[in-house]
Amino acid sequence: MKKMMAAAVLLASSSTAFAEAPGGPNCGWGNMLFQGQSGFVYHFLASTTNGTSGNNTFGMTSGTNGCSVSGTLTYGGKAMVTAMMDEFSADVAVGEGEALTAVAVAYGIAKEDRAAFAHLANQNFAVLFPSENVTADEVVASLESLMKADAQLSQYVI
Repeated sequence: MKKMMAAAVLLASSSTAFAEAPGGPNCGWGNMLFQGQSGFVYHFLASTTNGTSGNNTFGMTSGTNGCSVSGTLTYGGKAMVTAMMDEFSADVAVGEGEALTAVAVAYGIAKEDRAAFAHLANQNFAVLFPSENVTADEVVASLESLMKADAQLSQYVI
């Protein structure tokens, strides 16, 4: 049941994340083919078309297929922490749990480094959560600062 709840939270929070897609929002044959359509099926088909033929990669390097590399890439992971702040803080307090693992996965932390991530977060609970009123942005900023200072985890933050 906890896994279903975590999956639902991740799905809901990912729908609130906005990012400039690699190559731009209209990049690739899939986007051209399904232009004007909306919904999961059309997005899936466009993504599959782009992914299987590699045409968006070609478009980015050649400036064709509606692709451009002038946009700034972003990541909406803060929305995920906001959506599960209570679960995340509880997991950080004990040093393990599904919300803590979900955040580690969102940062792209390799499976072999997740124990170090959990340990770092747990050992710095007071830094991450200095008060009841701490915001997700503050938690993420503190977490990233701690990760940058850690030799093993610094590779996961820019």
